[in-house]
Amino acid sequence: MVSVNEHSDGLVVGVDSGGSGIRIALAEAGSGVVLAGRASREPVRTGSGGISAGHFLEQVLPAVRALREPFGARPLVAVAVGAAGMATLGDELRAELPGAFEEAWGVRRVALAADAVTAYAGALGQRPGVVVAGGTGLIALGTDLTSWRRADGWGHLLGDCGSGAWIGRAGLEAAMRAHDGRRGGSEALLARAEKLFGPAAGLAGVLYPRTDRPAVLASFAPEVGHAAATDPVAAGILARAGAHIAEAAEAACPAEPGASVALTGGLFKMGEPLLAPLRAALGELLPTARTVAPAGDPLAGAVALASALATGTLRLPEDPSLLRLFGAGPASDGPSAQVGDGA
Repeated sequence: MVSVNEHSDGLVVGVDSGGSGIRIALAEAGSGVVLAGRASREPVRTGSGGISAGHFLEQVLPAVRALREPFGARPLVAVAVGAAGMATLGDELRAELPGAFEEAWGVRRVALAADAVTAYAGALGQRPGVVVAGGTGLIALGTDLTSWRRADGWGHLLGDCGSGAWIGRAGLEAAMRAHDGRRGGSEALLARAEKLFGPAAGLAGVLYPRTDRPAVLASFAPEVGHAAATDPVAAGILARAGAHIAEAAEAACPAEPGASVALTGGLFKMGEPLLAPLRAALGELLPTARTVAPAGDPLAGAVALASALATGTLRLPEDPSLLRLFGAGPASDGPSAQVGDGA
């Protein structure tokens, strides 16, 4: 059981680990108010065993030690980690982090989540709905608080439809069609592609050897957005992207009327050229849903998960790949407070 003193005096840690690095926040256990934070621009390495637990700990343990120094002996009572790739590459993290956190900090209550889950918790908290996280890739994650429903997030070769990489690839295809004189081409996008990447005839040689192809493709998405106001081909690409995004939201959204829909991630900073067709598609496919602004980002979601785990108020459902809970049960006797032992 978690004591009243732990609730009133305890601290929690939230971690957001992604392709651009790691962000860490130290917060009050009871309120979730962030007290201090740190960031590293070095992403956690991925090896043959998946995401490297050793490299993760090399960055996180010293950072948390430094964050805790001003707060004396206040106990750390829960930790939540959201990591890109956790669902498919997180076996090493799930095997090693709970024990490492207990050894380093004496904390047993740990949540290990896919970054889509922390994006959900940051955007919608613990209410039913669906969150579409869009950037280079795209995934929709929804819950009725009983189970999770996922749509897309399968990478640029198999899916991520409507994502930055998808829009960029479609825009470059339209550029190459114009270069060849085929139907469906865009002279405007061809000019933008050659300004960014050089002569169109050499584009395949520039793109195909790159190991970061999704990011390179996504780098062209803003050019499609800029061209859309005057170029019907670019506008059509964004209209199709909006339809794909709405289809993912529909597939992941719980069936109950009035479910909340939130859009989070850098993709949606493209603004009205993408948001206008997306709103229209959402209105058609999810007419009873409510589109709401996200309350916070994935780091805020990790902090919220840690706070809820510490106080026994966690309602989001556990899932073998999306959200794993470890440690002793929190101080609540209700069903929502059941915490797995990692088995």
